[in-house]
Amino acid sequence: MKNLIIKLLANAVALAAAAWLISGITIQGATTGRRILTLLIVAAIFGLVNAVVKPIVKLLSLPFIILTLGLLIFVINAVMLLLTSWITGQLDVQFHVEDFWPSALLGSLVITVVGMLLNAVLPDKAEIK
Repeated sequence: MKNLIIKLLANAVALAAAAWLISGITIQGATTGRRILTLLIVAAIFGLVNAVVKPIVKLLSLPFIILTLGLLIFVINAVMLLLTSWITGQLDVQFHVEDFWPSALLGSLVITVVGMLLNAVLPDKAEIK
């Protein structure tokens, strides 16, 4: 359970960094607490999309991933971010990704880099007590 909460918070920090750095990604809320709640909801949805949809898309596009030497993974990550934006729009959560280029693609790169840095710093589930 602690591992799930840590991953949720890491996703929220990565999404906040992307929203702060990329002008086409917006997180809205009247107060700071509302924006934090929005970030946590978006992080949960983003985590579900990455856990359920992303493996299926990667499996179906495996020949193209190999053909492009893995560069298609960046496009898949951007599509997962756009899918998260669409789902949050359907649920009336104030998170929006403007378009594919540059917002979604650069946003997915920021989320990947921040996520990698946080995973390097945060403890693994075996170390959590």
